[in-house]
Amino acid sequence: MSLLALGINHKTAPVEVREKVAFAPERMDESLRSLKALEPVLEAVIVSTCNRTELYCRMDREQPDAEHILLEWMSATHGVPEGELGRYAYVHRGPEAIRHLLRVACGLDSLVLGEPQILGQLKSAWQDARHAGTLGRQLGRLFQHAFSVAKQVRTDTAIGESAVSVAFAAVSLARQIFGELDRQTALLIGAGETIELTARHLSANRIGRMLVANRSLDRAERLAELFGGEALTLPGLPERLAEADIIISSTASPLPILGKGMVERALKERRHRPMFMVDIAVPRDIEPEVGELDDVFLYTVDDLQAVIEENIASRQEAAAQAEEIIDSRVDEFLGWLRGQGAVETITEYRSGAARTADELLQRARGMIARGKSPDEALAWLAHTLTNKLTHAPTQRLNELAREGRSDLIDQARSLLGLDEDDPKRR
Repeated sequence: MSLLALGINHKTAPVEVREKVAFAPERMDESLRSLKALEPVLEAVIVSTCNRTELYCRMDREQPDAEHILLEWMSATHGVPEGELGRYAYVHRGPEAIRHLLRVACGLDSLVLGEPQILGQLKSAWQDARHAGTLGRQLGRLFQHAFSVAKQVRTDTAIGESAVSVAFAAVSLARQIFGELDRQTALLIGAGETIELTARHLSANRIGRMLVANRSLDRAERLAELFGGEALTLPGLPERLAEADIIISSTASPLPILGKGMVERALKERRHRPMFMVDIAVPRDIEPEVGELDDVFLYTVDDLQAVIEENIASRQEAAAQAEEIIDSRVDEFLGWLRGQGAVETITEYRSGAARTADELLQRARGMIARGKSPDEALAWLAHTLTNKLTHAPTQRLNELAREGRSDLIDQARSLLGLDEDDPKRR
């Protein structure tokens, strides 16, 4: 089997490594085409989130050095030494690659057990691959299968109850620091799915005031309008930063948005009232040095683990049920893959039979045109077609009998459905 998944995630690599290999959205098309251009790669999907970067590939053959080829490509793409990546990377092949994707889709491999956001991110990755032309029959079917399994798990188990996420954990931590949030001002940087989810949680906790900053003012305005907030652009941050008690940032910017100097100036203006910051982005939006400032509480996605663990216990039973569902659905997909191995043979056999039938039909029509009766032409057609279609199989069966291969003859009977019609052999 030539399916392979290679990547790093929050379990195997710290954020400073993960941010080095994150794929920028605006370069995803280029990256996918570059990956598929590798000699052994037939299909490719790239999943890049704040917690994971993974390559899903179908190779044209079993290749022992496939892992090295992909690591070398990722190293060259991001300028990270291959040896460093190798220390943090994992690889899954064949059935384990299928199982891994299904677990990821169901949220079983997430920082927050059972979180639903990853499913939307996988769908985006699938759409990116379709747009780039790197998605073929097998990976396309595998990702669709993963979406179906995730839906079944959420329907048949309690994995989605008491929904939690990185955004939920961030707001929970803010409540631990400030207590009630009705007198606090929150600044959300970005306007993507994670920030929208954060805004929903803040609104549910009756945040006093909400600011939304984004590179595109239109998107910031749309999100701010949903929650009665105020929109601003990223260049406007220095003048407004001091207003914020809570800052939660999640953008796709390749460079930090908030630097130490900007935050220092905001603290002076605030007369050193504390600021709570959560940097959900990978690469990071907030310079790590900001965390060294007095009166700043800076957290990254990795720091949220302790908050998130409180929600894990209630999901363990549902996760065990989900694993059982995944086991059966892995087998289902493997069955489909095995069936694909016969598709080419079946297609070739049926095409040959159709060509033979067309050729003989033309000859039968010619016989009628030359004066033969339709009954005579049809009898000839039926007799000749039967002989043509059974000639090669019966010849091979005779050879097997002379070779004493009764085992293959029994398999041939099963393949041809003869035992179903022979009561003596039941």
